[in-house]
Amino acid sequence: MNILIIGGGGFVGRKIAASLAEKGSLRGQPITKLVLADVAQPDPVEAPFPVTGAACDITDRAAVDGLIGADVDVIFHLAAVVSAHAEADFEAGMQVNLFGTYNILERCRALGTCPVVVFTSSLAVFGGEVPDPITDFTIPNPQTSYGMQKAVGEMLINDYSRKGYIDGRGFRLPTISVRPGKPNRAASSFMSSIIREPLNGEPAICPVDPEQEHFYLSPRRCVQNLIKGAELDASDLGQQRCMTLPGLRLSIRQMIDALTAVAGPEPAKLIRWEEQPDIAAIVRGWRFDYRFDKATALGLEADQSFEENVRYYMEDDLPKT
Repeated sequence: MNILIIGGGGFVGRKIAASLAEKGSLRGQPITKLVLADVAQPDPVEAPFPVTGAACDITDRAAVDGLIGADVDVIFHLAAVVSAHAEADFEAGMQVNLFGTYNILERCRALGTCPVVVFTSSLAVFGGEVPDPITDFTIPNPQTSYGMQKAVGEMLINDYSRKGYIDGRGFRLPTISVRPGKPNRAASSFMSSIIREPLNGEPAICPVDPEQEHFYLSPRRCVQNLIKGAELDASDLGQQRCMTLPGLRLSIRQMIDALTAVAGPEPAKLIRWEEQPDIAAIVRGWRFDYRFDKATALGLEADQSFEENVRYYMEDDLPKT
């Protein structure tokens, strides 16, 4: 089993790599090779099989052709320009999120080997004048450029699968919290910062109202779901290959209450409430009332509580002092 993770330098890609190294197999076959690809060559992870890093700009079709060979069995396509960046820089979002995805799929079509392709999509494909709750049958109506690019990606995954060019499956990620590392340009970045920074003894700013609700999943559960998603049989996916991953609907206040329940009252004192209109406007356009019956029926899971998310960060990613 030869696996390629595009976006392998990001935190989800590296967590998938580490989990696969521990698991040792995928889709019932032993892993014989793992490649982590990103714009800058990622460092390999320790594993009982060969792991290499590769530099690849997915906006360059020739680079993609050189990266994906006929021996690749499973591709995790995680690479993306994130939401606020894609909104501010339309060209960058189109080149990476839309045409980069197209380049990957076209390479798979040219090879004729029908690899499994796991595509990470986004809840941003939904929005506008559609009734709650958002279900497996709600029509996408993105209200951001990022959401539009991901919605197009979903349609490509479905059609390339229908044609037999790939065995695709797409998973709309809830906001992943608590993310390790530094803030990024995603509009949702603060939804990890307000937990992560206080746990590290640092101040954090919340730019939205404490009653703002959203939909969340921990990094640990996200990785488990994406790996399980790669192992699903095509016959179980049906004609709609893309679905929303299970998650928890929570307000910002409930998240902070969970932080206090796990870590005590001191971390929450480091959070400042300063509304940022540009971020608040994007977040207000997101939906948060989701039903994920298809994913649940396929064995994918949400966290049991946001206390779990906080504990997972403390166990997996909190810097050791």
